[in-house]
Amino acid sequence: MVGNKVSHANNKTRRRFLPNLHTQRFWLENEKRFVRLRVSHHGLRIINKLGIERVLADLRAKGERV
Repeated sequence: MVGNKVSHANNKTRRRFLPNLHTQRFWLENEKRFVRLRVSHHGLRIINKLGIERVLADLRAKGERV
């Protein structure tokens, strides 16, 4: 997503709105290992709500390698 950065003097320069990405380690109890994922803040909220096991099952069903 792109937009303008507007200064106090009302000068407009182009800027980008980047996602809030974090690299996070998650422990998988059934596999006895850690998984490192690069997720956004919204993704962390989804993992907290649904659980890491269900989220990884959905990723693997889409064909993602985890």
